[in-house]
Amino acid sequence: MKKLTHLFERNVKWANEIKDKDPEFFTQLSKQQAPEYLWIGCSDSRVPANQIVALPPGEVFVHRNIANVVVHTDLNCLSVIQFAVEVLKVKHIVVCGHYGCGGIKASMENEDHGLIDNWLRHIKDVSRFHADELEQLDEHARQDRLCELNVLEQATNVCNATVVQNAWKNGADLSVHAWIYSIDNGLLKDLDLSVSSTKQLEQLNS
Repeated sequence: MKKLTHLFERNVKWANEIKDKDPEFFTQLSKQQAPEYLWIGCSDSRVPANQIVALPPGEVFVHRNIANVVVHTDLNCLSVIQFAVEVLKVKHIVVCGHYGCGGIKASMENEDHGLIDNWLRHIKDVSRFHADELEQLDEHARQDRLCELNVLEQATNVCNATVVQNAWKNGADLSVHAWIYSIDNGLLKDLDLSVSSTKQLEQLNS
């Protein structure tokens, strides 16, 4: 039996360092979580939500999957959104992709990747919607742009989710944002999509 002893050792070291800086940290953290942000991001290990925005544990509620996809039939993602909006009362939902995304790259290849190809169909749809624009770009620029377009599409899907629509209908203070992250320099980029009401969404789609 292989045990990951070294990770437990690192955990103890981390916990002790936190307690040395703030003896009440875990006591306060254990009482409740009240984050203002839901982060929907990619599962890529190089894109840790809390660290990117320099927020401590308890400040960001997180859902991650391959290529930060939001599908209207994905009950996992929709349940996270519902809990975040209706129970935690988050004020912001951030859909954050990243350049160099392996899921995006795989979706652009004409190869068999196995089961994940079914998931990547959603990204292929995004590529099809924007084929005229993407065909004008070289391979590297096309991949970067598809990363951006995918984030915009998934953020729009969040806006159209019934949980978000109902929250806006009931006057909730809730905004949806589309961001992208560069692993090359560690910086976030705002993709200029920020929606706070059904009316704004309609204006965006008109």
